[in-house]
Amino acid sequence: MAETYRHQVRSFVVENFLFGDDGDGLADTDSLLERGVIDSTGVLELVAFLENTYGIRVADEELVPENFDSIDNVCQYLARKRTLLP
Repeated sequence: MAETYRHQVRSFVVENFLFGDDGDGLADTDSLLERGVIDSTGVLELVAFLENTYGIRVADEELVPENFDSIDNVCQYLARKRTLLP
């Protein structure tokens, strides 16, 4: 399941934020904010994608870099949230 998350999250980031770039130069551990891939509005777009795709709710207090600053962080966050679903 983690690889499915990784593929879907990476595809979303590449398609929506790396206009015309294939994402090969973006490592899963790279900071999306520091590399200028996404900004605060981009984080909200990513959150909307996760909520709509995976049926989760992201609480305001969860909107921190530890959860959304890299593809790895997003996948780890998503895995934790999905295990909490009924």
